[in-house]
Amino acid sequence: MSPYPKPHGLRDCLSKRTKESLSLWVCGCVFLSGSALSEKPVYIQRIRLRNIIIIHRARPAEPGVLFSDFSLRALHTLRKHWHSSTLGQQIMSEFWLCFNCCIAEQPQPKRRRRIDRSMIGEPTNFVHTAHVGSGDLFSGMDSAPAYHLILEGILILWIIRLLFSKTYKLQERSDLTDKEKEELIEEWQPEALVPPSLKDQPFLNYDVVTGSPSHKMIVNGKECINFASFNFLGLLENTRVKQKALASLRKYGVGTCGPRGFYGTFDVHLELEERLAKFMRTEEAIIYSYGFATIASAIPAYSKRGDIVFVDEAACFAIQKGLQASRSFIKYFKHNDMEDLERLLKEQELEDQKNPRKARVTRRFIVVEGLYINTADICPLPQLIKLKYKYKVRIFLEESMSFGVLGEHGRGVTEHFDVNIDDIDLISANMENAVGSIGGFCCGRSFVIDHQRLSGQGYCFSASLPPMLATAAIEALNIMEEDPEIFTVLREKCNCVHKALRGIPGLKVVGESFAPALHLQLENSTGSRESDMKTLRFIVDYCLDRHIALTQARYLDKEERFLPPPSMKVKKQE
Repeated sequence: MSPYPKPHGLRDCLSKRTKESLSLWVCGCVFLSGSALSEKPVYIQRIRLRNIIIIHRARPAEPGVLFSDFSLRALHTLRKHWHSSTLGQQIMSEFWLCFNCCIAEQPQPKRRRRIDRSMIGEPTNFVHTAHVGSGDLFSGMDSAPAYHLILEGILILWIIRLLFSKTYKLQERSDLTDKEKEELIEEWQPEALVPPSLKDQPFLNYDVVTGSPSHKMIVNGKECINFASFNFLGLLENTRVKQKALASLRKYGVGTCGPRGFYGTFDVHLELEERLAKFMRTEEAIIYSYGFATIASAIPAYSKRGDIVFVDEAACFAIQKGLQASRSFIKYFKHNDMEDLERLLKEQELEDQKNPRKARVTRRFIVVEGLYINTADICPLPQLIKLKYKYKVRIFLEESMSFGVLGEHGRGVTEHFDVNIDDIDLISANMENAVGSIGGFCCGRSFVIDHQRLSGQGYCFSASLPPMLATAAIEALNIMEEDPEIFTVLREKCNCVHKALRGIPGLKVVGESFAPALHLQLENSTGSRESDMKTLRFIVDYCLDRHIALTQARYLDKEERFLPPPSMKVKKQE
């Protein structure tokens, strides 16, 4: 408790924040004013607490230092709390002291107190201090030097000008004469809107396909055997699928005009999700309107900044875009090299032991493809599952090339290796390769799928799958369940094509014998990627002239993380 009585008056009503603001203002005024407001010689008090200089009008006749009770209480508080306060509190205490000393009223004789110098510090801490009344601040202007008043007046006018003047000035412009306009027009040289293109640019030399791509299709007016399109089970031309799609078109129209979470959900969407979950023997499934966006949306829905993802170097472009959107820490392992993957997992385990607190909140994922589109070989899924449980990671499996192809019933690589599908945390695939529709789906446990309904970007912000395409996919699933022999026939044809292609001199077959899409590469590269591409393009054109439709494997060279070698794609159909 302070030994001094509490002050009374208007100053007592000021809030703490208001007092601090007024203190800053008063100190600034005192510094700028200097001795201009003094009627008598000025004595300077130096408070060595923070070297703040306060100017007061002295009373030399009085031997002591006089303060009002209000100022005494402030000095006592400053003395009491100085050494135990932070730097910010010390500075505010100094400003508060300045405010008290400057605006306190002249104390009455009966209330004057003589202050002990030991309350403030050593005698050298100040020279002389006296009280300044609030009315005396303005009465001293009469005797102030003229140059002080002129300088302060100029400063005030300059501040007012800054407050009310515009920050810019409009420049007057004169109109050009007709002669000047003609000269400018003659001097102007237009620049090309796009850079010049080479005549051999592949995007300018395209082939025109007429009609739907079935076993045969018309390319540039010639009927060709189709080895160029993804239609593994031949369901694109199936009569039952067409009839169901047309019936749905008459009932629902073409598009949904909205995402699933708003007004884009139709009964056929819910039915398709239920059928896919039942077909894959999982708890739940979710469908996307675009196959590429399926895995590209699923990965960032779970893997966030700070998480770690182990990815095969041969991962497809959709996976790469999903990893980029996740902003996670990516570690690539050599293609299908489980020793290299385990090496990375061990390194991560050692890092987690160094910082267990961070390891508890860091999620780890392994992202692989069931059947790689860039290499046409299969992933070693049983070994991946062992590593999953050994190092406590989650597995995301992309099965766009293996769904509807591998396994006795076309359920993909899990059925091919006869592993429990619950060992896979998330399975994604598109319906554009084997099902003969458009879009993609993810399946797994219910809590995994439900999370995507609010976090999957392609699900939340894209228009839903057109109902006729959902109906076509449902009918395709019916055919796949009714006639599982189509998968056996597909694998037999794949083996025959693979065996026939191995005998071509100068070309190398890349991929598994049961893969529905193979790669043909030059056995002896010319050493230049551009030269290899031209050679392969010549082979594609040569085959097209002989009524065989092939395609070159195209990649975004600057976007691919690991650019595959040049090749031709050979797609097979049931």
